[in-house]
Order: sequence, then C-alpha cells, then structure tokens
Amino acid sequence: MNGILLVDKPTDWTSSDVVAKLRGLLHERRIGHSGTLDPMATGLLVVFVGRATRAVEFAESQEKRYLASLRLGLATDTQDITGNRISGEPREISEAELERTLALFRGDLQQIPPMYSAIKVGGKKLYEIARRGGEVERKPRPVHIRELRLLGREGEDWLLDVTCSKGTYIRTLCHDIGQSLGCGGCMSALRRVRAGEFSIENACTLDQVREAADRGEAEKLLLPVDSLFRQDPALSLNARDEKRIRSGGVFPVAVQDGQYRAYGSDGAFLALVRVTGGELKSIKSFFEV
Repeated sequence: MNGILLVDKPTDWTSSDVVAKLRGLLHERRIGHSGTLDPMATGLLVVFVGRATRAVEFAESQEKRYLASLRLGLATDTQDITGNRISGEPREISEAELERTLALFRGDLQQIPPMYSAIKVGGKKLYEIARRGGEVERKPRPVHIRELRLLGREGEDWLLDVTCSKGTYIRTLCHDIGQSLGCGGCMSALRRVRAGEFSIENACTLDQVREAADRGEAEKLLLPVDSLFRQDPALSLNARDEKRIRSGGVFPVAVQDGQYRAYGSDGAFLALVRVTGGELKSIKSFFEV
C-alpha cells in the first residue's frame, strides 16, 4: 500500500497518535506525516503511506494555511488557552486597531519559537525543559506570513486567516500580536485547511478510514505520490532509460533543463528527477525495490 492520505485530525489527538492509529488500520508500518499539529488543533494532516514516505521531505517545506482564533487580554506559558496564565490586561481592542497591528506581522518576520515545542536545544526537546519549569534562550527564526486576514469576531475571540511558511508557530503569532497591542494574547483555536496544494475539503476522518479498512477499501482513499509534484512536468522514459534510472544512472535526455516527474513505459511513476545540461539525474526514486 503506497500513497498519500489526507486526514482531518480531531482535537486532543497528537499527530503521532494519528500515525499510530493508521498503522493499525492500514496494517502498514511505513507511515509518516509532513507537519505536526498541536493536540488542541484540528484539520489537515498530510500522511504518507508505504514507499510514499520517501516524499515527506518535499512536503514539509510547503506553505500552510490556517484558520485561527486569537484571544486578547490573556497570555499563557504555552501561548494557547491550554496553558497557565502569565499575564494579560483585558481591554477593548477596536477592529481598526487590530488591523493596524496585523499589518506589522505580514511578510518576512523573525519569530522566537515557544518553549512548549518539539525543537531540540542541547539534545533536549524544549517542551521537556518547560515541563520541568525550565527555560532556555531560543534564537529567532525567519518565517514568512504571506497572508494575514481578519475574518471577524466570534464571542471574545478574533478570527484570523493565516497563510505562512514552514516553521511558523501560529501560537507565537497570536502571542506576539497580543504583546504588540500591549494587552497580551494567545491562540484559542486552530484549524489547518491547506498544506501545499492539498485541501481539507478532500480529507477524511479517522472513522471514515476505519470504515473503509473494514470493507477492504482503504487503499481507495490514497492519492498517488506523484500528486505532490503535479507542478512539475511529466517525462516519459523508454525501456532503456527506465532501466538506467532504476539502476541509479545518469544519462543524456533531449529535454530542457528543469525538474520532472519521470514515468516508465507502463505509465508508472518512477522518480522525481532533475535535468541539468542535458543530463538526467534522479532526485528521489519511488519505485519498489
């Protein structure tokens, strides 16, 4: 069983919980995902099954889109509502004032990762240090917020639509917005709705995966691994060149330089390849060995 499974992660599940559950449902040990969601978050988890796990590295760097709820007047140690209150000054913030502040957080930013994260410092995960009451210095990391829109208000929370680069912490974004406003802020809800070209509209729940597995039809839920590279042109190889690519060889081809999806004579996806100076070299193979 090989392919990409789009899962709508439920709240209170870790991304690792989802992977463990799928290993049991699909009877496949080779399962990974391309971007962790916090337990309180819901939404799109792009899961790679079987030989498709070789593509995880290419999906991790893709842009993500989130719908987030920002609660102002409350700052916590985890930067979301599950944490302990550390500061905050409840006061009324106008929509215009918030819009002006959001403008400061669009484009290229330097973001300090939260202590409650899986980033390692000195071989230890930050959240392990934080749970013991410790704190260490974290270096700012570059992130890019391509889009940050205010959608309105729901109760005491402001609703944000965020499209951002890999490595962006939406919790930290909410915290930093609150800091900039001078009242404190944290994330009260989060839902990932897009990862690269994959959308939540095409995702299935764990219950749907279980039901399909019970019918022996779970494989029908999988997208082909080459769908991850659909922005790259396709390149069909003849039998001789297919044999070359299967043996890891570099060989001449009469196509323009660039990145391609390489297919065998039977139409099977073989590899992601790069052509440079008229020579083809495999970047990553996806055929079974």
